[in-house]
Amino acid sequence: MNRMDQAHAHYSEGVPTEVDPITTTIDHVLFSAAKDFPERVAIDFLGREYTYAEILDEVQRAAQVLKMVGVRRGDVISAILPNCPQHYVLFYAAMALGVTVAEHNPLAPTSQIDEQIELVEAKVVVGWEQTLEKLIVDGDFKGRTYLAVNLTKALPRKSQLLLKLPVKAARQQRNKLRGKVPSGVHSWDNQVRHNAPLNFDLEQGPDTESLAVLLMTGGTTGTPKAVQLSHRNLLSNTKQTEAWLVDFERGTETVGAVLPFFHAFGVQLSLLVCVNLAATQVMTPSFDVDILFAGHKRHPITFFGGVPPMFKKILDAIDEGKTADLSTIRASVCGAMPLDPELAARWEEKSGLIIEGYGMTEASPVISGSPVSERRRPSTLGLPFPSTEVKIVDQDDPSIVLGEGEIGELCARGPQVFSGYYKNPEETAITLRDGWLHTGDLARWDDGFLVMADRRKEMIINSGFNVYPSEVESAMRDMPGVVDVAVVGMPTDTFSEAVVAALVLEPGASVDLDAVRKWTEDKLSHYAMPKSIAILDDLPRSQLGKVLRRNVKDTLANFELVSGQWRERASAASHRTADRIDDYVSAVKERATHAKSSFSALSAQSAPISDDEALQRDASADHSDGPHTSGPVGDDTRADDERD
Repeated sequence: MNRMDQAHAHYSEGVPTEVDPITTTIDHVLFSAAKDFPERVAIDFLGREYTYAEILDEVQRAAQVLKMVGVRRGDVISAILPNCPQHYVLFYAAMALGVTVAEHNPLAPTSQIDEQIELVEAKVVVGWEQTLEKLIVDGDFKGRTYLAVNLTKALPRKSQLLLKLPVKAARQQRNKLRGKVPSGVHSWDNQVRHNAPLNFDLEQGPDTESLAVLLMTGGTTGTPKAVQLSHRNLLSNTKQTEAWLVDFERGTETVGAVLPFFHAFGVQLSLLVCVNLAATQVMTPSFDVDILFAGHKRHPITFFGGVPPMFKKILDAIDEGKTADLSTIRASVCGAMPLDPELAARWEEKSGLIIEGYGMTEASPVISGSPVSERRRPSTLGLPFPSTEVKIVDQDDPSIVLGEGEIGELCARGPQVFSGYYKNPEETAITLRDGWLHTGDLARWDDGFLVMADRRKEMIINSGFNVYPSEVESAMRDMPGVVDVAVVGMPTDTFSEAVVAALVLEPGASVDLDAVRKWTEDKLSHYAMPKSIAILDDLPRSQLGKVLRRNVKDTLANFELVSGQWRERASAASHRTADRIDDYVSAVKERATHAKSSFSALSAQSAPISDDEALQRDASADHSDGPHTSGPVGDDTRADDERD
């Protein structure tokens, strides 16, 4: 039995090993849901409900707006939005026109967003008011057309009226949701409301190989780029996911839509699987337990997807006295980072099964998952999805396919695998070889299941978000007082990783964590900002001069975190100080012996010199060659010890 047959033997009953080839496009997913379930609630957004018929009407109007501003089939538009009905509508309007949506994090630094827009060459940008307020500086539109989204327009009518009240509480809430729109930026909401619905029957639309989305990533190498995913790629993964969820019934499910739509996991779960199931989604602009519980009370959730910190916050809130009946959630999927078995057990005490999945943006994103049954194996990557081949290859020679239990690079091939990075053939050639996606992750086979041996060597997984060390290092290299920097991820007690900056400073310079965070706050996303620092004398490097981040991480593993800074443990520091003193004394004695021999050779008339006398003289004469101290060695050499 080969590896894939072994994996298929563990599939849940009813799950096929292959899914049918995709023959339709993403826009028809919504068309079909609206046709079959027009009055079913598609979205509950903070208490406001939208039926599938209402959503389709808005999508037709939104498509008219895109055409009005010059968007045509094959063009790229940029979406810089939190989760909201407008985001959903924009996505499907673009899909119906054969337009590609480039997704951007609305909370990312504006310089980063601007670079991404340049990368994908978008001429039309639809963004949240707050983001556009910061993005458009001095009225410079850079030849782009901007349309601003007002989140309050998606709220229930009563909430909109309350936000207009001339009271402090209303102003505070309004300021959280709205921004000052620069002159010359039109309202997306007003344009959609006032335009007539577009007749899609008269539009050419996309084909299965049309480029649907561009998702920003550092990929397996950390270099910023845009992942190209076609209609076929994304819908293949949708079909694979639905085949995995054998007990789910179209038109009856409710999904908690808390994952960001600019993330591959959010696109797949909320904008595709959820709609293809004609499910109701409880949509939140960001993850908030209270908002989620309120929506869950209105529309009991049956399926929930998230990352480990989300599951933990939900359970902690219930333990602290908040009320929510999780028993309606028949299944949950956890991704982006490892799931603590204890957390999984806590979750299953209150709801249905929770399974782990594995994937990456370049795979739309799911490659494998544990079966939704008692056959699941916690803390594994699960089984390759239907129509997905996986092999483990030698890290140094990918032509060598490894066997059971051998650790190597995980490679995947299937219809969900991307076609390449946008206008970046060099990076594409590194990651995509002969149709195989080289993930950069190390794994092994264990009786048909995939087990992670190590996450990508350089990338940091912080609360489910990918943090690329090179990006953080680049933001910090110009910081005053910093000579060099290496960024690594240190494990936390929540199976996440904290971003740590190991710094080499200029002589006499002083840098603390507050200074580092202040310096990076307008250069990095919040999740990418260092959570702690370490001060080192120098950074370990390879023979070619490349910083060895793994060595930095190993060094910090022997340190302890004290008030935001990694310091060498006291016992280790004491031993090291003692070793340094011993080395120093030995060196001085060696010089004393050499001095004694020299004196004897130069003058037979010289009086014999004792070892102790030589030691004292040599120590007095050559003290400048030893450790520089201005006080007790055990105190003032500590900083030097910690840098080693």
